[in-house]
Amino acid sequence: MLHENRLIVPIPVRIRPIRSKLDMTQRPPHRLLPGPDAPGKAGLGADRPAAAGDRAAAPVGPPRRPPVADRILILRLGAMGDVIRTLPAVAAIRSLYPGAHISWLVEPASAGVVDAAGFVDEALVFPRADLGDALREGDGLSFACQLRGFMDTLRRRRFELTVDFHGLFKSGLLARLSGAQARFGFAPPAGREFSSLFVNRMVVSPAPELSRYDRNEALVCALGADIRLPERPLLKPSSLARARLSARLRAVGRERASGFVLIHPGSSAGARHKRYSPEAWAAVAKYLAGEGSEVWLAAGPNRHERNLSEEIVRRAEGALVAAPETRSFDDLLALVARAGVFVACDSGPLHAASLAGIPVVQLLGPTHPIQNEPWRATPARRLHVPLACSPCRRGCADPVCMRAIPAAAVAETTRDLLRTSSAALTAALETRAEIPVSGSTRGEPAR
Repeated sequence: MLHENRLIVPIPVRIRPIRSKLDMTQRPPHRLLPGPDAPGKAGLGADRPAAAGDRAAAPVGPPRRPPVADRILILRLGAMGDVIRTLPAVAAIRSLYPGAHISWLVEPASAGVVDAAGFVDEALVFPRADLGDALREGDGLSFACQLRGFMDTLRRRRFELTVDFHGLFKSGLLARLSGAQARFGFAPPAGREFSSLFVNRMVVSPAPELSRYDRNEALVCALGADIRLPERPLLKPSSLARARLSARLRAVGRERASGFVLIHPGSSAGARHKRYSPEAWAAVAKYLAGEGSEVWLAAGPNRHERNLSEEIVRRAEGALVAAPETRSFDDLLALVARAGVFVACDSGPLHAASLAGIPVVQLLGPTHPIQNEPWRATPARRLHVPLACSPCRRGCADPVCMRAIPAAAVAETTRDLLRTSSAALTAALETRAEIPVSGSTRGEPAR
């Protein structure tokens, strides 16, 4: 409600900057335990001989030097958001092994993320849909032939080292079947579904509750004592995607548009319980437009996202601009790069925006507020109403935890972050302009 030009929110909405529970300058040590068939000194990844009773032995620190490997397999299947949050860890592995051939085992829906990031040499696409179709049709021969063909492809790579960020039975089994001698993965409970049975270097999470970024970092640190995740934007669109977006905006007279609030209302089909309602998004757009902010609405190529976007546009009654359809992950990055603030529920596009260095406002309901934090190097705000039933994994048909977030609070938080981020950018540009160009004798500003 409004009272004397002030916004009063009558329910306990948590709005705060995102900060990791871990202070990375005082990072708690991870624990590295040998697995059931850990190699000795002669094996890859060993930092001491495997001895009887290693399962109960005291934890050991990370190796002084990373294990020698020229062919590395990264395992992180699953949804786009999970793959995106593994990118900083993979970037760190690339810095540790600059000359190695690194492959990433990924599912088809997220292959575009791996390609756009450019940290690995190859995206190996796991044929999940084809295998599932064969099983549903009862075609055992087709299933066996496809699986054998994929496993032959995997083994022909002659991997020496695998790093399993997924921590499930299927990823652990695929790591074992790859033939790699050194296999790093999570110990329980982070390693679920008996995935730890397939690794021989198990990493114990340093804390029971961590963001996915911090948990992945613990696994990377097991490879080398001095490695850390990069603290810089990691995602940017290709020049082709930028040119494609510019051409589409030029056609509607908006080629120079930038600095707007970009709302992404969607989520994956299996996570619709994470979504904010169309009525609430329209109200957010009206609040922001009423204060003079330009608001854009993003949508992907699938029919469900288009229908959702069209409903929000209709309800917003001219308060927002429908952005060009993002037909690929690269197209999404090109649109995100023009935004001043990105607003969304807990979704893959939100985590992509944070890794692109764009300030984000995250609306959290059923998902875990710590595990799903945005990238710590990017300014972020979170809106979350703590309820007794939250967090939950399955959600419900009518998520009260999302309905409880007031549209006015979303708009105010977005406006504040946009103002703060714009001021910080202006200050940085002014500071940069005062630095003389190297070798200049006239004190001209740097360009």
